[in-house]
Amino acid sequence: MDIVKVILTSLLSVVSLFIIAKLIGHKQISQLDFFDYITGITIGSVAAELATELESPWKPLIAMIIYGLCSVILSFVASRFQRSRKYINGTPTIIMDNGKLYRNNMKKAKIELSEFMLMCRQAGYFNVNDIQTAVFEHNGKLSILPVSDKRPLNPNDMDIKVKPENIQTEIIMDGRILEENLKRRGLDMTWLNKQLAKQGYSKASEIFLGVCDSDNSLYLFEAKEK
Repeated sequence: MDIVKVILTSLLSVVSLFIIAKLIGHKQISQLDFFDYITGITIGSVAAELATELESPWKPLIAMIIYGLCSVILSFVASRFQRSRKYINGTPTIIMDNGKLYRNNMKKAKIELSEFMLMCRQAGYFNVNDIQTAVFEHNGKLSILPVSDKRPLNPNDMDIKVKPENIQTEIIMDGRILEENLKRRGLDMTWLNKQLAKQGYSKASEIFLGVCDSDNSLYLFEAKEK
């Protein structure tokens, strides 16, 4: 019976964790603020306890629900009331601007000079003279604005007008034709067969991936074995 109870409580733990994760939302680790990070760890720990709690599984389940609701409520408050964001999520802190480092702001953000230099190097700036402004975000990341003559060249700098690009549409995936995507582009099987023959293929099963751009140009990729 104990094995059956463990299976049931484990399944309950997985289902509860899945539902709470869906309610909290899909955030990457780099997007989590400190409270969300701690809450996630706590909910995971409680879920592990729930999986092996045979006598009173409802206790860790209630704890998981409370932690999840608190996270959802705080997220709702932060999105609805702008003034609350600086208390819930924190505020960005300017660490460097116009060639000047702000020691008090570094202390406020609780980062040391060596840590700041590490973040600069990780962002690709090995020379601090190339940095116009550095902002320490509330999620622990450093946002850097390079000086004007060090930023990447773009078409506007050269007065070049470029044609806007659209997302490519998958037409063939793993040798299977996605007919709905084909119809969405206003195309048909006759067009696809002509394109395949033009590029030297007799059937779609030979193609690993086929994508179509805004000009209805078809790009085909074969699956190559190492």
